[in-house]
Amino acid sequence: MILPHGTPAAWTEAVNHFLMYLRLERGLSINTQKAYVQDIKRFLKHLDLSSVPTPSEVKTSDLETFLVSITDIGLSAQTQARILSGLNAFFRFLVIDKRIERNPCTPVSAPKTGKPLPVVLSLKEIERILHSVDLSVPEGHRNKAILEVLYGCGLRVSELTGLKYSQIFPDEGFVRILGKGRKQRIIPIGSHALKALDQYVPWRNSLSVSSAHQDFVFLNRYGRPLTRNMIFLIVKEQARVAGIKKTVSPHTFRHSFATHLIENGADLRVVQEMLGHSSILTTEIYTHLDASFWQQTVLKHHPRL
Repeated sequence: MILPHGTPAAWTEAVNHFLMYLRLERGLSINTQKAYVQDIKRFLKHLDLSSVPTPSEVKTSDLETFLVSITDIGLSAQTQARILSGLNAFFRFLVIDKRIERNPCTPVSAPKTGKPLPVVLSLKEIERILHSVDLSVPEGHRNKAILEVLYGCGLRVSELTGLKYSQIFPDEGFVRILGKGRKQRIIPIGSHALKALDQYVPWRNSLSVSSAHQDFVFLNRYGRPLTRNMIFLIVKEQARVAGIKKTVSPHTFRHSFATHLIENGADLRVVQEMLGHSSILTTEIYTHLDASFWQQTVLKHHPRL
């Protein structure tokens, strides 16, 4: 049961078909599917389902009052826009699937959002984190390898947890990644990341690993693949140990990977390919980060400013 018990059958059927579409036709991850469901659940909680027992009866005014309600509880404009985008995708699918005649989200204007620049670590901060890993503890070399691969390859956390040895080609110097929408891409992997992976192998070989998990690179002490949450905890704790005051997550290493490439003259199209962005517009944020970096450098060091 995707939706709470008591949800009208028309809604449950519509959401289940939408999830099937997301999984089979768009190839989206389980986590992305869950995010869509959470947005729909939030909207259904707002509706009086006895008056709106089917998706076809949703009016634009229902969406507008919903946006007012989530504004009142303090959700940011960015979060509101994301939720509206999820609902828009759901109702657009229902139109395509001929379950409803029109998309009630179409007339609704998304809240205006600024585009805050993502948190990026400097090269010195990256090195501080890497050098702060305690290699004397059992999981030390594994954690060092996780950080080196995150920064060296710019992987998403889901790509890291799913990384397999059969995807790594050390002699050729690249990894083959299956990203969002099951799109394959090739990413160079450098000597630092490969060395860290080699140094992690002895501890990994000491684990009891089932045949189902033999090919997974990053395992916990019980021989099972690490979860997303565990990767987040490892990264945040290592940043704390290194004395980094910024809010750091696994995605921070991906942002830093891309920003440092742009700062050092990498072609934007190449960075787009390595990150697996479907649109170059998504990658262009790193040119803004680059401009911001130079602006701050000038303001800090120019004698007349």
